[in-house]
Amino acid sequence: RFIAKPCAINLGIQDSGPHRAQPNAILEKVFTSITKSPDGKRLEGLSKQLDWDVRKIQRWFRHRRNQDKPTTLTKFCESMWRFTFYLSIFFYGIRFLWTAPWFWDTRQCWYNYPFQPLTSRLYYYYILELAFYWSLMFSQFTDIKRKDFLIMFVHHLATIGLITFSYMNNMVRVGTLVLCLHDASDFLLEAAKLANYAKYQRLCDAFFMLFGVVFIVTRLGIYPFWILNTTLFESWELIGPYPSWWLFNGLLITLQILHIIWSYLIIRTAYKALVRGKVSKDDRSDVESSSEEEDVTSNSTKGVFSTSSNGSNRINGHVASGQWMEE
Repeated sequence: RFIAKPCAINLGIQDSGPHRAQPNAILEKVFTSITKSPDGKRLEGLSKQLDWDVRKIQRWFRHRRNQDKPTTLTKFCESMWRFTFYLSIFFYGIRFLWTAPWFWDTRQCWYNYPFQPLTSRLYYYYILELAFYWSLMFSQFTDIKRKDFLIMFVHHLATIGLITFSYMNNMVRVGTLVLCLHDASDFLLEAAKLANYAKYQRLCDAFFMLFGVVFIVTRLGIYPFWILNTTLFESWELIGPYPSWWLFNGLLITLQILHIIWSYLIIRTAYKALVRGKVSKDDRSDVESSSEEEDVTSNSTKGVFSTSSNGSNRINGHVASGQWMEE
C-alpha cells in the first residue's frame, strides 16, 4: 500500500481493470446462476431472446469473466511483495548457512542426529518460511485459477508437510538446505513479472532467462545430486533407516517430480521466446482475451493471436510481452 503502489504509479501502471461488460439483467442471471461459459445451444437461445448477435453475447461473457480479475496494479503489488519476501529470506538463509558446517558438507546434517541444537536464527528461518507457505496455500484459492492449480496445491502441501515434519523430527539442517535452494530462483521470477507489468520487455526477458537457468541448475542439478543424495544415501549410511525415512524422502521425491514438470514448461517457454524473439505467454495461465477485435481477427489467426485497438499484438488478450508470467 505504501511502497509497491507508489512505485507502480511512478512506473505508469494505472489502476484500471479490463473492459467492463454492458449491464444486462438476463445475461447477468445466466452468468451468476447457470454458467459462465455457455455452450452453442444456450448462446443461440440467448441470441433469439435478446436479438443479439452470437458473437456479441460471447464477447459479453468474456468481458464479464475478465472484469472480476485483478488489475495490473494489484498484480504488480502482489509480485513486489513476493519479490521482497523471497529476496529477503534468500539472503537471510545464505548469510545464516554460510557459516554452517552442513552447508559445505551435507554429511554434517546427520552427525549426532537427533541430538542437534536448534539455534534462534534457525528457528526464525523455519517459522518465517512455514508462515509464508501457509499464506500461499490459502491465497491460492482467491488468486486467478491457472492450469497448474493442482500442481501448485500439491507443491504447497508437500512443502508445508516437509517443513513441519523436518521440524518435528529435528531434521532442520537438511531442511534449511532445501528451503534456501528453492528460494534461489523464486525472486528472479517475481522480478521478471515486475518488469513485465511495467512493460520493460528486455529486462523482463533477461530476468526470465536468468530465472530459467537458475531454476534448472538448482532443481534438476543441485537438488537431486546434493539434497536427495544426502537424504536417500548418506542418512541411510550414517543413522540407518529411521521409521519415517520413507515418508520424508517420499515428499522430497514428490517435489522433484514437480521440478521436472515446471522445468519442461520453462524450457518450452524459453524455446518459444528464442523462436519469436521475445518471451511469450505463461503456459500455466488460463487467461482470456478482452479485446473487442478478437472475434474479427480470430478466423485469420485460428484464435491464437489478435490485434487490440492500439495495434499491439496480443496473445489470449494480454500484451505479448511477458505473457508467460501473467498472474
